[in-house]
Amino acid sequence: MPPVQANAFVDWFNENSTEMVSGLINIAIIAVLALVLRAIVGRVIDQLAKRMVNSRERIDKAKAKAASRVIKQSNDGRGERQRQRANTIASVLKSVASFVIFGIAFVTILGQFGINIGPIIASAGVIGLAIGFGAQSLVQDFLSGIFMMVEDQYGVGDVVDVGDAVGTVEAVTLRITKIRDLNGGLWHVRNGEIMRVCNMNQDWANAVVELPLDYSVNLDEAKAVIQRNIDEFADNPEFAPKIIERPSITGVVGIGNGAVTVRVMVTTQPGEQWAMGRELRGHLKAGLDAAGVRVAYPILPLANAGASQSG
Repeated sequence: MPPVQANAFVDWFNENSTEMVSGLINIAIIAVLALVLRAIVGRVIDQLAKRMVNSRERIDKAKAKAASRVIKQSNDGRGERQRQRANTIASVLKSVASFVIFGIAFVTILGQFGINIGPIIASAGVIGLAIGFGAQSLVQDFLSGIFMMVEDQYGVGDVVDVGDAVGTVEAVTLRITKIRDLNGGLWHVRNGEIMRVCNMNQDWANAVVELPLDYSVNLDEAKAVIQRNIDEFADNPEFAPKIIERPSITGVVGIGNGAVTVRVMVTTQPGEQWAMGRELRGHLKAGLDAAGVRVAYPILPLANAGASQSG
Protein backbone atom coordinates (compact mmCIF):
# COMPACT_ATOMS: atom_id res chain seq x y z
CA MET A 1 0.00 0.00 0.00
CA PRO A 2 1.45 3.39 -0.95
CA PRO A 3 2.45 5.63 1.99
CA VAL A 4 -0.16 8.22 1.05
CA GLN A 5 -3.03 5.71 1.12
CA ALA A 6 -1.72 4.16 4.35
CA ASN A 7 -1.57 7.54 6.02
CA ALA A 8 -5.10 8.33 4.81
CA PHE A 9 -6.42 5.05 6.24
CA VAL A 10 -4.70 5.67 9.57
CA ASP A 11 -6.10 9.17 9.74
CA TRP A 12 -9.61 7.90 8.92
CA PHE A 13 -9.31 5.16 11.55
CA ASN A 14 -8.10 7.61 14.18
CA GLU A 15 -10.97 9.95 13.44
CA ASN A 16 -13.68 7.22 13.49
CA SER A 17 -12.29 4.70 15.97
CA THR A 18 -14.13 6.24 18.88
CA GLU A 19 -17.43 6.14 17.01
CA MET A 20 -16.81 2.56 15.84
CA VAL A 21 -15.99 1.34 19.32
CA SER A 22 -19.00 3.15 20.69
CA GLY A 23 -21.23 1.57 18.02
CA LEU A 24 -19.89 -1.92 18.75
CA ILE A 25 -20.47 -1.39 22.46
CA ASN A 26 -24.03 -0.24 21.76
CA ILE A 27 -24.66 -3.29 19.58
CA ALA A 28 -23.32 -5.59 22.29
CA ILE A 29 -25.49 -3.87 24.90
CA ILE A 30 -28.58 -4.19 22.68
CA ALA A 31 -27.91 -7.90 22.08
CA VAL A 32 -27.35 -8.59 25.79
CA LEU A 33 -30.46 -6.65 26.77
CA ALA A 34 -32.51 -8.58 24.21
CA LEU A 35 -31.26 -11.92 25.56
CA VAL A 36 -31.83 -10.92 29.17
CA LEU A 37 -35.30 -9.56 28.41
CA ARG A 38 -36.19 -12.74 26.52
CA ALA A 39 -35.03 -14.86 29.47
CA ILE A 40 -37.06 -12.76 31.93
CA VAL A 41 -40.18 -12.87 29.78
CA GLY A 42 -39.78 -16.64 29.31
CA ARG A 43 -39.52 -17.16 33.06
CA VAL A 44 -42.58 -14.99 33.67
CA ILE A 45 -44.54 -16.99 31.10
CA ASP A 46 -43.48 -20.27 32.75
CA GLN A 47 -44.60 -18.97 36.14
CA LEU A 48 -47.94 -17.86 34.69
CA ALA A 49 -48.44 -21.28 33.08
CA LYS A 50 -47.64 -23.02 36.38
CA ARG A 51 -50.03 -20.72 38.23
CA MET A 52 -52.72 -21.43 35.64
CA VAL A 53 -52.40 -25.18 36.26
CA ASN A 54 -52.52 -24.73 40.04
CA SER A 55 -55.51 -22.40 39.80
CA ARG A 56 -57.39 -24.86 37.62
CA GLU A 57 -56.72 -27.68 40.09
CA ARG A 58 -58.02 -25.54 42.97
CA ILE A 59 -61.14 -24.63 40.98
CA ASP A 60 -61.82 -28.31 40.22
CA LYS A 61 -61.50 -29.21 43.92
CA ALA A 62 -63.76 -26.32 44.91
CA LYS A 63 -66.40 -27.36 42.36
CA ALA A 64 -66.35 -30.93 43.64
CA LYS A 65 -66.64 -29.75 47.24
CA ALA A 66 -69.47 -27.35 46.42
CA ALA A 67 -71.36 -30.16 44.72
CA SER A 68 -71.02 -32.22 47.93
CA ARG A 69 -69.62 -35.20 46.11
CA VAL A 70 -66.26 -36.72 45.39
CA ILE A 71 -65.52 -37.06 41.70
CA LYS A 72 -63.61 -40.31 41.40
CA GLN A 73 -61.51 -39.44 38.41
CA SER A 74 -57.85 -39.83 37.59
CA ASN A 75 -56.27 -36.74 39.10
CA ASP A 76 -52.89 -37.68 37.64
CA GLY A 77 -54.30 -37.88 34.11
CA ARG A 78 -56.23 -34.64 34.47
CA GLY A 79 -53.21 -32.89 35.95
CA GLU A 80 -51.05 -34.12 33.08
CA ARG A 81 -53.57 -32.75 30.58
CA GLN A 82 -53.53 -29.38 32.34
CA ARG A 83 -49.74 -29.32 32.23
CA GLN A 84 -49.68 -30.17 28.52
CA ARG A 85 -52.18 -27.42 27.79
CA ALA A 86 -50.19 -24.91 29.84
CA ASN A 87 -46.94 -25.91 28.12
CA THR A 88 -48.53 -25.45 24.69
CA ILE A 89 -49.80 -21.98 25.58
CA ALA A 90 -46.45 -21.06 27.13
CA SER A 91 -44.61 -22.21 23.99
CA VAL A 92 -46.80 -20.02 21.79
CA LEU A 93 -46.35 -16.99 24.03
CA LYS A 94 -42.58 -17.52 24.14
CA SER A 95 -42.43 -17.68 20.35
CA VAL A 96 -44.39 -14.43 20.05
CA ALA A 97 -42.21 -12.76 22.70
CA SER A 98 -39.00 -13.91 20.96
CA PHE A 99 -40.22 -12.59 17.60
CA VAL A 100 -41.11 -9.19 19.04
CA ILE A 101 -38.01 -8.75 21.23
CA PHE A 102 -35.44 -9.94 18.71
CA GLY A 103 -37.20 -8.10 15.90
CA ILE A 104 -36.96 -4.80 17.78
CA ALA A 105 -33.34 -5.53 18.67
CA PHE A 106 -32.46 -6.27 15.04
CA VAL A 107 -34.03 -3.05 13.79
CA THR A 108 -32.24 -1.09 16.54
CA ILE A 109 -28.88 -2.65 15.58
CA LEU A 110 -29.48 -1.64 11.97
CA GLY A 111 -29.89 1.91 13.22
CA GLN A 112 -26.43 1.72 14.79
CA PHE A 113 -24.98 1.09 11.34
CA GLY A 114 -26.51 4.30 10.09
CA ILE A 115 -29.33 2.63 8.21
CA ASN A 116 -32.57 4.61 8.13
CA ILE A 117 -35.05 2.34 9.93
CA GLY A 118 -38.09 4.54 9.21
CA PRO A 119 -38.87 2.90 5.84
CA ILE A 120 -38.26 -0.55 7.38
CA ILE A 121 -40.82 0.08 10.13
CA ALA A 122 -43.31 1.49 7.62
CA SER A 123 -42.80 -1.50 5.31
CA ALA A 124 -43.24 -3.93 8.21
CA GLY A 125 -46.52 -2.23 9.09
CA VAL A 126 -47.79 -2.45 5.53
CA ILE A 127 -46.72 -6.10 5.19
CA GLY A 128 -48.33 -6.99 8.51
CA LEU A 129 -51.56 -5.30 7.44
CA ALA A 130 -51.53 -7.14 4.12
CA ILE A 131 -50.92 -10.47 5.82
CA GLY A 132 -53.70 -9.71 8.29
CA PHE A 133 -56.21 -9.09 5.49
CA GLY A 134 -54.98 -11.94 3.33
CA ALA A 135 -54.92 -14.55 6.09
CA GLN A 136 -57.97 -13.65 8.14
CA SER A 137 -59.11 -17.26 8.39
CA LEU A 138 -55.65 -18.37 9.56
CA VAL A 139 -55.56 -15.66 12.23
CA GLN A 140 -59.07 -16.64 13.31
CA ASP A 141 -58.00 -20.29 13.60
CA PHE A 142 -54.99 -19.37 15.74
CA LEU A 143 -56.96 -17.07 18.03
CA SER A 144 -59.71 -19.68 18.43
CA GLY A 145 -57.07 -22.31 19.21
CA ILE A 146 -55.49 -20.12 21.87
CA PHE A 147 -58.83 -19.36 23.55
CA MET A 148 -59.83 -23.03 23.32
CA MET A 149 -56.66 -24.04 25.16
CA VAL A 150 -56.90 -21.25 27.73
CA GLU A 151 -60.53 -22.12 28.53
CA ASP A 152 -59.83 -25.90 28.45
CA GLN A 153 -62.84 -26.60 26.25
CA TYR A 154 -61.54 -30.05 25.29
CA GLY A 155 -58.34 -32.06 25.02
CA VAL A 156 -56.86 -35.20 23.50
CA GLY A 157 -58.96 -38.23 24.43
CA ASP A 158 -62.21 -36.33 24.96
CA VAL A 159 -65.36 -37.33 23.10
CA VAL A 160 -66.81 -34.17 21.58
CA ASP A 161 -69.60 -33.00 19.31
CA VAL A 162 -68.57 -29.98 17.23
CA GLY A 163 -71.39 -30.12 14.71
CA ASP A 164 -70.80 -32.38 11.74
CA ALA A 165 -67.89 -34.14 13.49
CA VAL A 166 -68.63 -36.29 16.53
CA GLY A 167 -65.95 -38.52 17.98
CA THR A 168 -62.73 -38.75 19.98
CA VAL A 169 -60.17 -35.95 19.84
CA GLU A 170 -56.84 -37.34 18.63
CA ALA A 171 -54.82 -34.15 18.25
CA VAL A 172 -55.19 -30.46 19.05
CA THR A 173 -53.09 -27.71 17.49
CA LEU A 174 -53.50 -23.96 17.28
CA ARG A 175 -54.94 -24.27 13.77
CA ILE A 176 -56.92 -27.53 13.60
CA THR A 177 -58.48 -30.24 15.73
CA LYS A 178 -58.40 -33.89 14.61
CA ILE A 179 -61.46 -35.95 15.56
CA ARG A 180 -61.88 -39.69 14.96
CA ASP A 181 -65.56 -40.60 14.50
CA LEU A 182 -67.29 -43.89 15.34
CA ASN A 183 -66.78 -45.22 11.80
CA GLY A 184 -63.04 -44.62 11.96
CA GLY A 185 -63.01 -41.48 9.81
CA LEU A 186 -60.55 -38.76 10.81
CA TRP A 187 -62.00 -35.26 10.69
CA HIS A 188 -59.68 -32.24 10.35
CA VAL A 189 -61.69 -29.34 11.75
CA ARG A 190 -60.39 -25.77 11.65
CA ASN A 191 -60.60 -24.17 15.09
CA GLY A 192 -62.08 -21.00 13.62
CA GLU A 193 -65.06 -22.99 12.27
CA ILE A 194 -66.01 -24.52 15.64
CA MET A 195 -68.98 -22.50 16.84
CA ARG A 196 -69.97 -24.72 19.77
CA VAL A 197 -68.55 -27.78 21.50
CA CYS A 198 -70.28 -30.51 23.49
CA ASN A 199 -67.62 -32.22 25.61
CA MET A 200 -68.83 -35.57 26.93
CA ASN A 201 -65.74 -36.23 29.05
CA GLN A 202 -65.55 -33.36 31.49
CA ASP A 203 -66.04 -33.74 35.28
CA TRP A 204 -68.81 -36.38 35.19
CA ALA A 205 -71.39 -38.01 32.91
CA ASN A 206 -74.78 -39.71 33.04
CA ALA A 207 -75.66 -43.14 31.70
CA VAL A 208 -79.38 -43.15 30.85
CA VAL A 209 -81.27 -46.44 30.47
CA GLU A 210 -84.93 -46.51 29.43
CA LEU A 211 -86.95 -49.69 30.02
CA PRO A 212 -90.14 -50.14 27.96
CA LEU A 213 -92.24 -52.35 30.26
CA ASP A 214 -95.44 -54.05 29.16
CA TYR A 215 -98.53 -51.91 29.81
CA SER A 216 -100.08 -54.66 31.96
CA VAL A 217 -97.14 -54.83 34.39
CA ASN A 218 -97.74 -53.74 37.98
CA LEU A 219 -95.60 -50.60 38.13
CA ASP A 220 -94.83 -50.74 41.87
CA GLU A 221 -93.66 -54.34 41.67
CA ALA A 222 -91.61 -53.61 38.56
CA LYS A 223 -89.92 -50.63 40.26
CA ALA A 224 -89.06 -52.81 43.25
CA VAL A 225 -87.38 -55.34 40.94
CA ILE A 226 -85.52 -52.58 39.09
CA GLN A 227 -84.37 -50.97 42.34
CA ARG A 228 -83.07 -54.27 43.66
CA ASN A 229 -81.12 -54.91 40.46
CA ILE A 230 -79.57 -51.44 40.22
CA ASP A 231 -78.50 -51.71 43.86
CA GLU A 232 -76.77 -55.00 43.05
CA PHE A 233 -75.14 -53.34 40.07
CA ALA A 234 -73.85 -50.41 42.15
CA ASP A 235 -72.42 -52.76 44.80
CA ASN A 236 -70.54 -54.85 42.24
CA PRO A 237 -66.79 -54.33 42.89
CA GLU A 238 -66.17 -54.28 39.13
CA PHE A 239 -68.43 -51.29 38.52
CA ALA A 240 -68.47 -49.43 41.86
CA PRO A 241 -65.15 -47.56 41.30
CA LYS A 242 -66.54 -46.07 38.07
CA ILE A 243 -69.77 -44.82 39.65
CA ILE A 244 -69.96 -41.35 41.21
CA GLU A 245 -73.61 -41.46 42.31
CA ARG A 246 -75.62 -44.63 42.75
CA PRO A 247 -78.16 -45.36 40.00
CA SER A 248 -81.72 -44.27 40.66
CA ILE A 249 -85.15 -44.56 39.08
CA THR A 250 -86.21 -41.17 37.79
CA GLY A 251 -89.77 -42.35 37.04
CA VAL A 252 -92.08 -42.97 34.10
CA VAL A 253 -91.04 -40.94 31.08
CA GLY A 254 -93.39 -42.30 28.45
CA ILE A 255 -96.66 -44.18 27.85
CA GLY A 256 -97.66 -45.41 24.44
CA ASN A 257 -97.69 -48.27 21.94
CA GLY A 258 -98.43 -50.78 24.68
CA ALA A 259 -95.46 -49.72 26.81
CA VAL A 260 -94.73 -47.87 30.03
CA THR A 261 -91.18 -46.50 29.78
CA VAL A 262 -89.23 -46.25 33.04
CA ARG A 263 -85.96 -44.32 33.09
CA VAL A 264 -82.92 -45.29 35.17
CA MET A 265 -79.94 -42.94 35.51
CA VAL A 266 -76.45 -43.40 36.95
CA THR A 267 -73.72 -40.75 37.27
CA THR A 268 -70.34 -42.08 36.23
CA GLN A 269 -66.79 -40.97 35.71
CA PRO A 270 -66.31 -39.04 32.46
CA GLY A 271 -65.98 -41.35 29.50
CA GLU A 272 -67.46 -44.35 31.33
CA GLN A 273 -71.14 -43.59 30.64
CA TRP A 274 -71.34 -45.73 27.52
CA ALA A 275 -69.73 -48.82 29.03
CA MET A 276 -71.75 -48.45 32.24
CA GLY A 277 -74.94 -48.05 30.21
CA ARG A 278 -74.28 -51.29 28.31
CA GLU A 279 -73.47 -53.22 31.47
CA LEU A 280 -76.51 -51.84 33.31
CA ARG A 281 -78.86 -52.76 30.45
CA GLY A 282 -77.55 -56.32 30.44
CA HIS A 283 -77.88 -56.59 34.21
CA LEU A 284 -81.44 -55.23 34.18
CA LYS A 285 -82.43 -57.55 31.33
CA ALA A 286 -81.31 -60.59 33.32
CA GLY A 287 -83.01 -59.30 36.49
CA LEU A 288 -86.32 -58.60 34.77
CA ASP A 289 -86.31 -62.01 33.11
CA ALA A 290 -85.60 -63.74 36.43
CA ALA A 291 -88.45 -61.84 38.15
CA GLY A 292 -90.88 -62.48 35.31
CA VAL A 293 -91.40 -58.77 34.53
CA ARG A 294 -92.55 -58.50 30.94
CA VAL A 295 -90.94 -56.09 28.53
CA ALA A 296 -93.21 -54.42 25.99
CA TYR A 297 -93.37 -55.63 22.42
CA PRO A 298 -94.16 -53.11 19.70
CA ILE A 299 -97.75 -53.26 18.51
CA LEU A 300 -97.81 -53.51 14.74
CA PRO A 301 -100.84 -52.38 12.74
CA LEU A 302 -102.96 -55.14 11.25
CA ALA A 303 -102.73 -55.75 7.55
CA ASN A 304 -105.31 -53.69 5.61
CA ALA A 305 -106.45 -52.14 8.90
CA GLY A 306 -108.84 -49.29 8.23
CA ALA A 307 -109.11 -50.07 4.52
CA SER A 308 -112.49 -50.50 2.94
CA GLN A 309 -113.30 -54.01 1.81
CA SER A 310 -115.49 -54.82 -1.13
CA GLY A 311 -117.75 -57.88 -0.79
